[in-house]
Amino acid sequence: MSSSDRPINGGPWQQGGADSHLRDTDVIPTQNRQQDLPDVEGLQGDFIGRRGRIFGLALKTSIFTVLTLGIYRFWMKTRMRRWYWSAVRVGGVPGEYVGDPFEKLLGFLIAVVILAFYIGIVNLLLMFLSYSFFQDNFAAYLLSFVGVVPLWFYATYRARRYVLARTRWRGIRFGLEPGAWGYAWRALVHWGLTLVTAGILWPRMTFWLEKYKTDRTWYGDVRLEQEGRWQMLFPAVRHVLLPTIVGGICAIAGAYANPALFLGTAACGVWFAFGIVYYRVKSWEILTNAKRAGDIVFRAQPRPWRVFWIYVGGYFLSGFAASLFLGGFFLAAAIAAGIFSEIGASVEALAKIGEGAFAVAGVATYFAIFLIWTAMAHAFITMPLWKHYAETLTVIDPGQIGAISQRPRDEFEEAEGFAEALDVGAAI
Repeated sequence: MSSSDRPINGGPWQQGGADSHLRDTDVIPTQNRQQDLPDVEGLQGDFIGRRGRIFGLALKTSIFTVLTLGIYRFWMKTRMRRWYWSAVRVGGVPGEYVGDPFEKLLGFLIAVVILAFYIGIVNLLLMFLSYSFFQDNFAAYLLSFVGVVPLWFYATYRARRYVLARTRWRGIRFGLEPGAWGYAWRALVHWGLTLVTAGILWPRMTFWLEKYKTDRTWYGDVRLEQEGRWQMLFPAVRHVLLPTIVGGICAIAGAYANPALFLGTAACGVWFAFGIVYYRVKSWEILTNAKRAGDIVFRAQPRPWRVFWIYVGGYFLSGFAASLFLGGFFLAAAIAAGIFSEIGASVEALAKIGEGAFAVAGVATYFAIFLIWTAMAHAFITMPLWKHYAETLTVIDPGQIGAISQRPRDEFEEAEGFAEALDVGAAI
């Protein structure tokens, strides 16, 4: 095993590691659910992470990221992933993330050089042509933005490839076949169809893009397959389409008949927000239950209402905690102004002192809000979501997992460089 294929500091679930937060006393006993089929073992998913531990880890690594002007974020992401991967247990066996932060840093630098060439050369050419033909720069900006969109999809696929290549379970590597440009043009076509049809073909886009990724995903020497048809996702989108239609009717009726009907539009806004969450949860459930890896199949049973309230409660608590720092900043500013007024400081002196103090306090408050928001979001949004999805997942194995062989290591040393440079790779 190469040095970059080893878990850093011995792995987060091993005793003595730098992040050995997952101790034997943290483990929640797991019962394997036996299925009706003979000789089929149900490997129940579980999540053993604790809210306080991820809060502390997120806060500590975020502070290091701020102090190093963002350079530590590659190490931050590695440590956070190791925590989440090792907290997920399927059949009592933890996942393992063996990504290398130096790979991420190198990939980011390579991507920045390539994108700098694009911005410096391509955009200059577009600007020249725009002024030559239209005497304006609007066309250049528009074409420049359109040119970045396929790179966004390209970077997303490559980031997924790197993460899977550095993920193992039972010592067996995952993998994703090359195909970033194929995914990019398919995503452009499907998004175009979705926008043209006002979202009606959203399920079609979801299914075919997921199928493209799944059919190229491997676990060891076994390839995953996405079965089913895209029409099976239509029931999941009803809570998005219905409030859109009803809300539009209420808005028109409120404008031309009774203004009180605008309340119906507001209610449909809440319904629509729930519908987005419902679609994401149900589409994930339907697609997961239609996947297979050889004879291995999956059973997912996430609850949309549970996920919705995780988002509502998590964002409320995170926002409330962040607002305390913002309120403290304005309170301190008001107290300071009152003190200076009491001692009779001149307006000019007060202005000079206030400018510097206000700037320093403002920067400190901004970073404090960023740090507390990041830590709270992990503790009350990301971790509860991982926990819920893990605990509602069962892997049904007819005895094939033990026969799966190791796959060759995908070097892919460019890592998530484009995703980091385009700011689409910040998620765990």
